[in-house]
Amino acid sequence: MPDPDTASPRRASRRQFLLGGAVAGVGAVAAVGLDALVASARPAPAVAEPAASPLHGSETVPFHGIHQAGIATDAPAHALFVGLDLRPDADAAALRRLMRTLSDDAARLTQGRPALADTEPELAVAPAKLTVTFGFGPGFVARAQGEAPSWLRPLPAFGIDRLEPAWSDGDLLLQICAEDPLAAAHAARMLLKDARSFAQVRWWQDGFRRAHGTVAPGTTMRNLFGQVDGTSNPIPGSADFDRLVWVADGWMAGGTGMVVRRIRMDLDTWDELDRPGREQSVGRTLSTGAPLTGMREHDEPDFTAVNGLGFPVIPEFSHVRRSRSDDPRQRIFRRAYNYDVAPDGRGVSESGLVFATFQADIDAQYVPLQQRLDELDLLNQWTTPIGSAVFAIPPGCAEGGYVGETLLD
Repeated sequence: MPDPDTASPRRASRRQFLLGGAVAGVGAVAAVGLDALVASARPAPAVAEPAASPLHGSETVPFHGIHQAGIATDAPAHALFVGLDLRPDADAAALRRLMRTLSDDAARLTQGRPALADTEPELAVAPAKLTVTFGFGPGFVARAQGEAPSWLRPLPAFGIDRLEPAWSDGDLLLQICAEDPLAAAHAARMLLKDARSFAQVRWWQDGFRRAHGTVAPGTTMRNLFGQVDGTSNPIPGSADFDRLVWVADGWMAGGTGMVVRRIRMDLDTWDELDRPGREQSVGRTLSTGAPLTGMREHDEPDFTAVNGLGFPVIPEFSHVRRSRSDDPRQRIFRRAYNYDVAPDGRGVSESGLVFATFQADIDAQYVPLQQRLDELDLLNQWTTPIGSAVFAIPPGCAEGGYVGETLLD
């Protein structure tokens, strides 16, 4: 019988086919190996390294100066406001020791150095624009046997107030601000550890704004109603700011007056109001912050403009209208922070503003403004002041000095 593998010279035998396939396979493997070898010999394509994220933790704000930091300073993302009551035995000499110690702590921590006897020094190395601002209440000035400004007392009673002792008054204020909440928390702990022999915490409020880098520098903050908050502020460094904010004489020269109000905002019922109603209440377009008579946020409101029916475009009851005075001296510098905490059972929100303002004369600047708001401001339907405190903010100090020396020395 003929061998099927050799029966026909014209047909490729199975052996030849298998042999050829095997050779081809070896060739393919060899080719692949050669390609791999050639490829490995070529330089690898360059891979772009991801851009390093900018770090802001090392940025500092000077502590020493004519004015205390934390007033004209750009407001960072996080703030702690701590009100303290002096202990009964804290006399003028004790207050002098207290302020020397706290000023030294703040001078170190704001520059990224640990406080003396700092048990967590690693937490001090990234100050993130930390500022510490000290304020004196009426009780502090009395203990120091100093002369208090005429406005250093609780604000007059307003009809909209529902003040709670847990958020009101106090002898000493610590305002601690930073771009990083850890830096602020560490500074607060160090300061309170050194203050505990002289004072005890009366209240503690924390607040927030947008995180650093979220919006362009100089963007007006927004509160939790979605409103721009602080459009009409005087500009730090301007003659207008200096005249409205800084006290010119006495132990307060270079200092200012501060009002801290905790204002609860009823977001649950605010949600029920349509957008036109919100804008009428505020007097501004929510999307841009422009007055209802303008196109841009900083356009001057036209309170004489009327609509087709003859009604004012900016209603008389709007917040913008009620907060504006014909007297240019009745102005303030506001530096507010939002707060948002766990609901207390009344609704889904427990939110509002830690409303901090600075002005040279609280009686002449803040009180008339608040009286106008108390009388008619439609926003009063959704806002309730639940805390109020007034402090004298002394001037800053030079290196080697301490905040409060103009009063205590």
